[in-house]
Amino acid sequence: MSEEILINSTPSETRVALVENGMLQEVWLERASHTGYIGNIYKGRVSRVLPGLQAAFIEIGLERTAFLHARDMVRQDPVEAADTPPAEPLISDLLRQGGEVIVQVIKDPLGTKGARLTTNISIPSRFLVLLPNCDVIGISARIEDEPERARLKELVYTLRNDDDGHGFIVRTNAEGVNGFALSADMVYLGKVWQSIHERIRNSEPATCIFSDLSLASRALRDMMHEQVDRVRVDSPEALQEVQEFTRRFVPDWADRIEEYSAERPIFDLFGVEDEIENALKATAPLKSGGYLVFDQTEAMTTIDVNTGGYVGYRNLEETIYKTNLEAAQAIARQLRLRNLGGIIIIDFIDMGDEEHRNQVMTAFSRELERDNAKTTLTEISSLGLIEMTRKRTTESLERRLCESCPYCEGRGTIKSVETVCLEIFREIMRSSRQFEASKLMVVASTNVVERILDEQSGTVAELEELIEKSIRFQREDQYAQDQYDVVLL
Repeated sequence: MSEEILINSTPSETRVALVENGMLQEVWLERASHTGYIGNIYKGRVSRVLPGLQAAFIEIGLERTAFLHARDMVRQDPVEAADTPPAEPLISDLLRQGGEVIVQVIKDPLGTKGARLTTNISIPSRFLVLLPNCDVIGISARIEDEPERARLKELVYTLRNDDDGHGFIVRTNAEGVNGFALSADMVYLGKVWQSIHERIRNSEPATCIFSDLSLASRALRDMMHEQVDRVRVDSPEALQEVQEFTRRFVPDWADRIEEYSAERPIFDLFGVEDEIENALKATAPLKSGGYLVFDQTEAMTTIDVNTGGYVGYRNLEETIYKTNLEAAQAIARQLRLRNLGGIIIIDFIDMGDEEHRNQVMTAFSRELERDNAKTTLTEISSLGLIEMTRKRTTESLERRLCESCPYCEGRGTIKSVETVCLEIFREIMRSSRQFEASKLMVVASTNVVERILDEQSGTVAELEELIEKSIRFQREDQYAQDQYDVVLL
C-alpha cells in the first residue's frame, strides 16, 4: 500500500490529507479563528459540582464551561484493566466548588456541549505517551507480535527513571525502533512535563498551561510510518516547521519531506478538493451503481445502502450481496473521511443467506481495522441493521465546514407553498375577528403570492365576502417561502 500526506497551509487555515493508493482516506483542518483544544492542559476552577450526575463543570477559560466526569478522574491501566473498569469514586469526594484542578481536554466542544475533560494527563511524543505520576507501562494493542511487545516493554522498564514515578504507553509507531529512539523521547517528554509543572505553580486558574503541536506537526507525529512514501507541503513556513519536527524525531525520513511549488493547487492532486466537496453531500455513489445515504443528527448518524441502478448479477440475492459487500468497504472509508462519530446505525439491504451476512460483516470488520478511531459494532440484525459506535473527539467534517440553513434551520425541509397559503387564510380569519381594520395586506414570498392569485383567487374572493374586508397581496423577494405577514390597514 502506498500512502502520501498532503499539507496545505495558509495564514488562516491548515489542511492535511491522507491519500492511500491515490484515494483520499482522511482529512483534517485547523483554522486560525478556531483551533482545536484536544490535548491542551488547563489549570481549571470548579464552577459547579453535580453529585447526581457524578460530574462537575470546570471553568478553563473557554466560551462554555467544560465537563468532567468522575470516571475520568481515575487512572486505568491501559493493558491489564482494559476489561475491568476501576471503581468510580464520588465526585463530591474529589472536587469542591471554587477549587482548582489540573485537567486535559479529551473532546472538543461539540454543538451546544462544552469540552470533555480528564485529570489523567497524557503527553504524546513520536513513540511514547507520558503518563505523569502513574506507574504503568502499556503497549499499543496494534502491535500484535508478542516478542516485539515484550522487547518494547523491557526497554521502557530499563530506560525510564524510576525516581520520576511516571508511566508510559508505547505507541504503534515504536514497533521495531531501538532503545536510543525511546530514550530520546523520554528525555523530551521529561522536559515538557517539567515545563508544565512550573506553569502549574505560576499560572492563574482558568488558563491554558500546555498546548499540543500544530496540525502539520501532529500529522507527522501521528501518521508517519513506513508506508508513507512522501509528505508534500505547499507553504515555506509549514515546510520549515515539518522539517524541523522530522529532524528532531524521525531524521531517517527527512528525505520524504518535499516542498510542493507547482502552479496547480496541492489539493487538486488525487482530486482531494472534489472528494471533500462530495463528502459534504448526503449521498455517496458506489462503483456498481448503488449508493449510500447519510443522515447526521445530534443523536446519531444513519447510513442507508441502496442498490440504485445496479442489476448486474444473475439474481436478486446475488445483486444484494455484491452491493452490501461494496458498501461495507465504502462505509468504512466514508466514516474516516467524514469523521463521523458517536452512535451509527447502518441499514444494509436485507440478505436472506446467512453466509452472505457473515461475509459482509467480516469484510466490514476488516476495513474498520484500518481506522485509528476506536470502534465497536454488533452483528447484523434480522432487519439487516448494524449498530456501532465510533469514538468522536472532534466535530464531523460537515459540522466543521457547514452551518445550518437559515431558511430551514437545519431541518432539511421547509413548508410547501400550499401549506403556507392555507396558513395565511387562517391568519386572515383570526386577525379580522380580533382587530378592527378596513382592509388587510398580505406580504409573502413571490411563490406564495403567485399561487394565491393564480390558483386560490376564488378562495380569496369568498374570504373577502366572509370578513367583509378587501385583501391585498404584496410580493417580497427577501422573504423565505414559509415567511409571511398579515398587515391591518
